[in-house]
Amino acid sequence: MPGVARVKDGPSGLEAKGDRRDGFIDSMRIDGPHRARGAKLLPILLCLLTGCGSRNESVLQPLATAPPDTGRVDMLVATTRKAVDDPALRYSGDRAMTISLDRIVVSIPPDRARKIGDVQWPARAPADPEKEFAVVETSKLTSEKQTGDWFRKNRNRKRQALIFVHGFNNTYSDAVFRFAQIVHDARTDAAPILFSWPSRASALGYLYDKESTNYSRRALEDLILQAAESPDVGDITILAHSMGTWLTAEALRGVAMRNKRIPAKVSTVILASPDIDADVFRRQMLEMGTGRPHFVILSSTRDKALDLSRWLSGGIDRVGGLDLSPYAADLEHLGVSIIDTSTISGGDPLGHTTFAESPEIVRLLGRRIAGQSMEGDRGSLAERSGDVVVGVTRLAGRAVRTVGSAATAVGDPAIHEMLKRQRARPTSRATDGANSY
Repeated sequence: MPGVARVKDGPSGLEAKGDRRDGFIDSMRIDGPHRARGAKLLPILLCLLTGCGSRNESVLQPLATAPPDTGRVDMLVATTRKAVDDPALRYSGDRAMTISLDRIVVSIPPDRARKIGDVQWPARAPADPEKEFAVVETSKLTSEKQTGDWFRKNRNRKRQALIFVHGFNNTYSDAVFRFAQIVHDARTDAAPILFSWPSRASALGYLYDKESTNYSRRALEDLILQAAESPDVGDITILAHSMGTWLTAEALRGVAMRNKRIPAKVSTVILASPDIDADVFRRQMLEMGTGRPHFVILSSTRDKALDLSRWLSGGIDRVGGLDLSPYAADLEHLGVSIIDTSTISGGDPLGHTTFAESPEIVRLLGRRIAGQSMEGDRGSLAERSGDVVVGVTRLAGRAVRTVGSAATAVGDPAIHEMLKRQRARPTSRATDGANSY
C-alpha cells in the first residue's frame, strides 16, 4: 500500500498550525503578519536573483570528442520554446507556435571527478568533459520514423519511458543538464524524455512562467498520449518539479477529459516540491477520474522557494510545502504516497532541489522509476540494514519513518472527513444540503 516516508536527518525545528479550509488539506500558516513574511522572504528573492547571473549559458555546442570513461545520457527533448540561431543556446524563453523535437547526448564526468547530485556547469566553451557536463551530439527529429528509431535504440527490456518536466526559472540548458544528472545518478535505463516549456529563467518572471505552463498544457498532453500509443513504450513514469508539477497535473487532467481516462501505461507520477495550490490539486485529482496513476509527492516544510510562491499567491499553501503526514491513511486510499524530505539537506540553500541533489532521494527515485513499489523498497532496505523497529527503515544511514496511519499526527477532523467522502465516490453530488464540489 502507498504510504508516507519521512526522511530524517535531524530535528525538524519547524512547527505548523492548521485551520479548516474548503480545500484538499488545511492551511498551514506561518505565524506573523503578511508584511513580516514578505520581509523574511526578501533574502530568498535575492538568492534567486543572484544564483546564476554570471554563468555561461552558451553550453550546448557539441564537442568533437569526449573521453570513453565519461557517462552518456541520450535524451529526446520536446519543447514549446522558440528556437534561436545560436547552436550553443538552441532555444530561448520565448513561446513558439509549434513543438520542436531534438535528440541531445550529454557527457557526464567520471564518478571519480564528481559527487552524486552535482551538475558541473561548464566554466567556458568548449567544456572540459573530464570535469564538466558537455554536449557531444545533437540532431533535430522531424519525422515519426526518426522518433521511433530513437525509442527503439534507447528502450530497455520493459520498454519504460521517463518524462521529466522542469520547474520555474530554468533555461533550456538548465533543464537538459539537470535531467541528464538525474538519469545518470538514478542509474535508470528508462528512455529519457525531457519536456521543456518557455521559462524566462528569471526570479522576476514568475507570472510569465506560470502563463507559459498554461500555454504548454496541450503540448504535454499530446506528448503523453503519443508515448502511450506507441508500441515501443510499455510503461511511463512522469517526474515533475516545482511549477512543472502544475503543468503535469493540468496535462493529466486534460488527457483524462480528452481520452475519458488516463492511459494505463502511465503508471507513476512523481511530483517533487509541487508548486500547486492545495485546493486546486484536490480538484485536479478528482477530475482525473478513478483510473489515476500512482502519485508520489516529495514535500518539505523547509522549502523556502515554496514559501516565496505561497507569498506571491496571496498566502495560499503549496502542496509541496505542507506536512501531509496527518492525512497519510486517507491519502493511501487515494493512491498517493508522501516522502517528507524536510530534514534532508542538499546543495540548494533554498531546499527546493533536494529531489535531484540528495544522493538518498536520487537513489530512491531510481528504484521507483524501475518499478519497485514503496513497500518493496522499505522491506529490502530494512533487511540490508538489519532494522527491526516497526515502521522505520534505513536509507543510507538516515531514518525513513513510514507513516501507515494518522496515529502520530491527528490533523483536522474536518479534512479527514472530506478526504473520506472523496474516496467514497457518492452517487449523489449533494452533501449537507449543498452540491458537492
